[in-house]
Amino acid sequence: MTKTTASAPVLSPRALNRATLDRQLLLRRSGLSAKAAVGHLLGLQAQNVKPPYYALAARLDGFAPEELSELMADREVVRIVTMRSTIHTHTAEDCLTLRPLVQPARDRELINFRKGLQGVDLDRLAVLARELVEAEPRTMKQLREALLAEWPDADPQALAIAARCKLPLVQVTPRGLWGRSGQVALTTAEHWLGRPAEPTHTEPTPTGPTPDATVLRYLAAFGPASVKDMQTWAGLTRLRDAFERLRPQLRIFRDENGVELFDLPEASRPAEDTPAAPRFLPEFDNLLLSHADRTRVVPKEYWGRSWQGNQAYCTLLVDGFLAGIWKLTGDTLVVEPFDRLTKAQQEDVTAEGERMLGTLHPGTPYDIRFGTVVGR
Repeated sequence: MTKTTASAPVLSPRALNRATLDRQLLLRRSGLSAKAAVGHLLGLQAQNVKPPYYALAARLDGFAPEELSELMADREVVRIVTMRSTIHTHTAEDCLTLRPLVQPARDRELINFRKGLQGVDLDRLAVLARELVEAEPRTMKQLREALLAEWPDADPQALAIAARCKLPLVQVTPRGLWGRSGQVALTTAEHWLGRPAEPTHTEPTPTGPTPDATVLRYLAAFGPASVKDMQTWAGLTRLRDAFERLRPQLRIFRDENGVELFDLPEASRPAEDTPAAPRFLPEFDNLLLSHADRTRVVPKEYWGRSWQGNQAYCTLLVDGFLAGIWKLTGDTLVVEPFDRLTKAQQEDVTAEGERMLGTLHPGTPYDIRFGTVVGR
């Protein structure tokens, strides 16, 4: 620990919780538009179609799912693999800047498939794959089959993954639209959006921006945070230099373990006792995935309870912290807390559940039932 860090103010897990909830638009609902919220949050995890809609319903006042769906239909937001090699819903502008930022991680991902790509010229593959998907959107199956015709001895799955890693492939609509179904069909971001991606560099250059602007945006949405926190969010390494360049204009804190935390000087850091109403979050919400140390949201005793194997559950926040899971089963919203809720807490959770259902499923009657306390 440096002398500067040792003298920095300490932020408790509860203080970090309230600050992060505020940045995430979860301490109080925001009046931002859906597009502005997606931009502020640097995208929404979107492994499945519905989570971005539930994520915004928990964060925005007056949100209607059609608002996000129309943005997607109008190509103002898109679905694309970015941070942590997972699908996110991004604004068109962020799609064209954040995807180049995480390209080093996509290049490293290819190392895991090198056995299946022996003899494959990856630059030629990228050219051929681009021609294929820009001629018409292709499913992964169609892309595999077309590339396999060129490299019959390669692993078909590895060929398709190589195309996804080498190119910024977006999922075209109707995939992702609210109340619609559609298979995953892909084309390049540049083709879908009608403009080129913006190069991003890890060091200052005359030809493109550095990650510095993204560091500032990350802190605005997830701060206060450590270098390792942002690296976890982005799935990148070597971001220390960007933080050091920005250090003179940032505030420095530390957590109770002495880890150095950075923040924007004018950012809100609400008092620890600021009330936090319950929130229903989708599976893989960014709030739970974007820090190396998740104790600001996930109590240590509940670690690992929001997923089982590869299956993630929708999560419930009570008093700002992970407190249970939930699911819609038929016409019933089932809430399964990790511990006993007080009568007042149950009433607040019920009211929030009714609000969520009214936002996303208006006119559909649902019962709300509290299930068995998970883990007891």
